[in-house]
Amino acid sequence: MTATLIWILVALVAVGLYLSWTAGRLDRLHARIDAARAALDAQLLRRASVAQELATSGVLDPAASIVLYEAAHAARQAEEDQREVAESELSQALRAVFAETPQVEAVREAPGGEEAAHELTEAVRRVPMARRFHNDAVGAARRLREHRKVRWFRLAGHAPFPMAFEMDDEPPTALVERAA
Repeated sequence: MTATLIWILVALVAVGLYLSWTAGRLDRLHARIDAARAALDAQLLRRASVAQELATSGVLDPAASIVLYEAAHAARQAEEDQREVAESELSQALRAVFAETPQVEAVREAPGGEEAAHELTEAVRRVPMARRFHNDAVGAARRLREHRKVRWFRLAGHAPFPMAFEMDDEPPTALVERAA
């Protein structure tokens, strides 16, 4: 009788430790998502700021400046539920403005244009990486949260279900091909 109680107690402690470890892992994944989202937000803000600065610098033709400025401004001011659409529109505006190599070369030849083009190139390269890191963390947390043990024992607590950030982040080829 005593041996049976000891084995039951050992089993309960083992299950408790396992569930505690799983809850800790899930908590670390949620912290990783928060850090990745902050990095993604920083990269998106940097890209929009550089695009807005370039649009107001007078280096681009007036039509391209207006298109780029409006898209960058909309991306910076977008509410959270409209953020993905606004960022996708900024990507499309960047591809439209920098669709051809002569436009990129004209920007680079203008005073201060080389630095601006380099900064924009770095910004548009970093956004897809930051988005990929964020979405990878979201995928890992989602896979763990789908396990029965996590649902049955409510190991996720009251944390909201993580959502991936889906947007068009294709960089303008004429802008990144020269830098590569």
